[in-house]
Amino acid sequence: MSEVNLPKTFLSGSALILGASSGMGEACALELSACGMDILGVHLDRRSTLANVDRITSEIEKNGRKATFYNINAADPEKRQSVLNEIEKTVGLGSIRVLIHSLAFGTLKPLISPIEKDTVSSAQIDMTLDVMANSLVYWTQDITRRGLMGEGASIYALTSAGSSRVWKTYGPVSAAKAALESHVRQLALELGAKQISVNAIRAGVTDTPALRKIPGNEGMMKMALEKNPRGRLTTPQDVAGVIALLSHPKANWITGEVIGVDGGEYIVD
Repeated sequence: MSEVNLPKTFLSGSALILGASSGMGEACALELSACGMDILGVHLDRRSTLANVDRITSEIEKNGRKATFYNINAADPEKRQSVLNEIEKTVGLGSIRVLIHSLAFGTLKPLISPIEKDTVSSAQIDMTLDVMANSLVYWTQDITRRGLMGEGASIYALTSAGSSRVWKTYGPVSAAKAALESHVRQLALELGAKQISVNAIRAGVTDTPALRKIPGNEGMMKMALEKNPRGRLTTPQDVAGVIALLSHPKANWITGEVIGVDGGEYIVD
């Protein structure tokens, strides 16, 4: 079998990454910039963690690409419009070739508890769904309506096995992931005429800051290690590499799918 040799910089244009300052968003920013893309990063960081953002932008620039980061709440409608206004002025129409939704901010509480304060509230469920699922729709609506994304572009939403499997305290996030995958299918249908592909990337258990916030994450990682055919956890770089490959124009026919990137972890009971 002959090898497929892609040039080092086989991508072009800009990638807009929601949740770009850590975990999978960070890995995608570094990988896509290495493949030839400028990076527009949206993140929400306090002063204590901004040094990491500086490190990421420096690495992107070392790859010879531009890095423009916005420290805002991605679920805030006014902030979203402000960022897109700036992108429209400075980068231009049709400039966004890749949109990545990697927002990991939600409530980790059980749906049922004998103690009311320990039970997830309606406001917390609404917030989790809004940030981790519905915001994909709102960003996509505005980006496409403004003409910032043209034919052949790609949209990716980071999901997890929690969309169809359960874990104590993961209920609100699980609901958001299931909604996120539903949004992906609907967006793939509605953006098909524009030749824009939309897919969900279901990563395996990955040791990220978001995972570390889940109660019982040590047990989750142990279980994943025991059953993964490859004998290790998924890494953010595994996910970023797949997204880079799928962003090649020849992969644009893949759309509306939930694509597992987990070394076979999901198929093992």
